[in-house]
Amino acid sequence: MEHYDVLIVGGGPAGSTCAKRLQAAGLDVLVLDKKHFPRDKVCAGWVTPAVIDALGFDCEDYRRGRVLQPFYGFRTGTIGGAQVTTDYDQVVSYGIRRCEFDHYLLERCGARLELGQPIKQIECANGRWQINARFSAPLLIGAGGHFCPVARALGTRLGSDEHVISAQEVEFEMTPAQAERCAVDAHRPELFFCNDLKGYGWAVRKQNVLNVGLGREDNHRLGQHVAAFRQFLIDSGRIPSDTPEKFHGHAYLLSRQKQPRPLATHHALLIGDACGLAYAQSGEGIRPAIESALLAADIIVGADGDYRRERLKEYEDKIVARFGQRQAGGDTLGWLPDGLRHLAARKLLGSAWFSRHVLIERWFLHTHQAALPAQLKIA
Repeated sequence: MEHYDVLIVGGGPAGSTCAKRLQAAGLDVLVLDKKHFPRDKVCAGWVTPAVIDALGFDCEDYRRGRVLQPFYGFRTGTIGGAQVTTDYDQVVSYGIRRCEFDHYLLERCGARLELGQPIKQIECANGRWQINARFSAPLLIGAGGHFCPVARALGTRLGSDEHVISAQEVEFEMTPAQAERCAVDAHRPELFFCNDLKGYGWAVRKQNVLNVGLGREDNHRLGQHVAAFRQFLIDSGRIPSDTPEKFHGHAYLLSRQKQPRPLATHHALLIGDACGLAYAQSGEGIRPAIESALLAADIIVGADGDYRRERLKEYEDKIVARFGQRQAGGDTLGWLPDGLRHLAARKLLGSAWFSRHVLIERWFLHTHQAALPAQLKIA
């Protein structure tokens, strides 16, 4: 049996960020993931300056051999409707490739890594967690996404009446001929909302890489929605006609749930997508994943080995203080008939003021949310 101070299941941004902070504090950390890295991840692939700041990111170092595309604006609207262009005089986001971004964070975290390691067994005995009867630690952190095995081990019925965003996307490097026929501006991602406001599609260009996808709150006929959106982009001349037809899917757990997952229990806690923190309007999960990891690390270091449920509950309190109540609320426009929702969507998303101040700045960039305290960030 190999003994550690902390076991983290999941090597994505949440797991690697938490591991880096804990390693810096002198804890011996093991990160396990069923996948080998680099690996693909369904995601439009952009991060805000707030994420870069919290990670203590060296942009110049990251750019060496990796994609880091500055965004200065957005093109938004409804599928088949008019579009609004919103520009800024500074960088408001960066386009990244998740296969590169996640691998970079994992490589720099400093923890011991066990990759390509399926989690077959999780048990707790005598105040220590054991994984696969091989690794042991007094603290277990679940950072394995929506279907995290740690969440399952803690009693969560994964997927049971949980509110998720189901998404499909394709990301590929364009040939010179495809790049010439792609009208999407590399400095301006394009977002197209479904007419029923239950999801949106995107076309994001990052240098010579194109990412096209669509996510919805319900997965009924998702494949048809995705195929129709792809054809809409081709017919409107936004993307090359030979954009791949095969899309890859993933589900993201939203922050508001009828029965939110417990985030902390005896000697264990969940971070990132494992606890369901994706923003309701945009479905974005990277920023809340990073911030939850930093909040968790702060509580763990301060606990000084006291990982009782009562001590770790402070983490849950800090998550609520940061991201709001996790109990599901009503859909603002849910009472409207479909026809009126369609009209409301076109009216609101056709407004330059709404597009800038609500859609982009509040729902996607979260400029209203204060930065994390400096002591929580990675130096």
